[in-house]
Amino acid sequence: MFKHILVPVDGSATSMLAVNKAAGLAKAFGSQVTAVYVIDPYPFTGVGADFAYGQAQYLSAATADAHTALDAVKSAMEQAGIPVDTVMGEGHSVHDGVMEAVKTTGADLIVMGSHGRKGLEKLVLGSVTQRVLSDSLIPVLVVRQ
Repeated sequence: MFKHILVPVDGSATSMLAVNKAAGLAKAFGSQVTAVYVIDPYPFTGVGADFAYGQAQYLSAATADAHTALDAVKSAMEQAGIPVDTVMGEGHSVHDGVMEAVKTTGADLIVMGSHGRKGLEKLVLGSVTQRVLSDSLIPVLVVRQ
């Protein structure tokens, strides 16, 4: 039914629940799986030498976080017996990076976690899942804790 599953991850327990769900679906349908971790390459605005140093530190830390999260996905998929491709995407918002990954991978299903934020917390922090749901042209399976 689904040939290619895209799993956006952020290193959280919720995203790992989505990884486990994607592994089960991949096993059932014989699907290919790609996990994506999206980094905003330019989250700061500013000028001067201090800005460049802060930017380098940020990119180093963000890349390390991405590798840690993607390694956890590889391990979980390996334990489930599912091969997985991993991608470190870029976007000024995670939503943009996920949508770009859909295009580049040819995925026909997105499996992603949702933290289930409500009220003021959702308003302040936003919802990547909500934006993906509203913009995606392919099915999205939302996994909640």
